[in-house]
Amino acid sequence: MEYKVYFTWDNESSVWIAQSDDIPGLVLEGGSLDALIERVRFTAPELIQLNKTPPINSLFISMERHEAVRA
Repeated sequence: MEYKVYFTWDNESSVWIAQSDDIPGLVLEGGSLDALIERVRFTAPELIQLNKTPPINSLFISMERHEAVRA
């Protein structure tokens, strides 16, 4: 089974947020992208097991960073 995790930058709070529609309950945040990716690597398999969904074959990561532009 393939799972997708989306990382977005929240400029207002200055944190990265990790979410997944494929892994119920996966919502994490962190100030460091590297640290957040590590947390996802450990948390995703645990949540998948708790949700009784098929094990991970692939974990896809998508990242976006949006910043407000002032005119």
